[in-house]
Amino acid sequence: MPELEDFRGQNPAWCPGCGNLQILRVFKLAMVDLGIEPHELTIVSGIGQSGKFPHYTRCNTFNGLHGRTLPVAQAIRLANHDLRVLAVAGDGDCYGEGGNHFLAAMRRNVNVKIFVHDNQVYGLTKGQASPTTAEGMVTGTQPFGVITEPMNPVALAVAMDCSLVARGYSGNQDELRELMKTVLEHKGFALLDIFQPCVIYNKINTFKWYKEHCYPVGPEHDPTDREAAFRLALQSGEHIPTGVIYRNSRPVFEELLPVTANREPLVRQPFSQEELAGELERFY
Repeated sequence: MPELEDFRGQNPAWCPGCGNLQILRVFKLAMVDLGIEPHELTIVSGIGQSGKFPHYTRCNTFNGLHGRTLPVAQAIRLANHDLRVLAVAGDGDCYGEGGNHFLAAMRRNVNVKIFVHDNQVYGLTKGQASPTTAEGMVTGTQPFGVITEPMNPVALAVAMDCSLVARGYSGNQDELRELMKTVLEHKGFALLDIFQPCVIYNKINTFKWYKEHCYPVGPEHDPTDREAAFRLALQSGEHIPTGVIYRNSRPVFEELLPVTANREPLVRQPFSQEELAGELERFY
């Protein structure tokens, strides 16, 4: 069985008080709870504060380009569907630069999970507004306040029929730990949007603010009811629900793709250069 020490990576360089530190701690606890060994996991990240996450975790890792986390994660999973593959990204990385890949991943439903560290600002690149920044917030590049409406990624994910949609908050570690385990064990593409205070650039969405505005979804909510899930996802502002918002049981991409369905992972399938050369000759 794995222990916490098995996942120790480099020493984190995040700011003291950063919500990322709580996410990292809770994630390692969840991995131990599930009995997942470091070699069984691959974490893919992009650019940003969240992009440092795999550096601080001992496992297989791939650090890619800004907004391009999900294409790499899906490719890894399709090449070796015996691996657990987790993508980590920030709200700017996933919902901004990577927004088109986010949409495609939900539609495609490769069995990859994504944890979005949602601090509602670009924390690494000096605090400019991200897609989830609240309207009216003043930043270094929006001195008169943000004039656009914030994106609601949870509602978007429900609208796209994402296989599992959940939201957590780094300050509620017990709930976040259970959500991480639920997401990691789900079969299909899963989004866990995690509110994560930035103590440097976001003075509005603080730990105190999240504690006052977030509330856990009650047992009366049926996450398989898509209409109810969408109504719940649309709640924002004063009352923001956390927990599993939506869940379905769509077939995963790997089970539909002929070269991976009921077959060995691609990395273990035989490869013939002669057959490849023959196929290429057909195009000349």
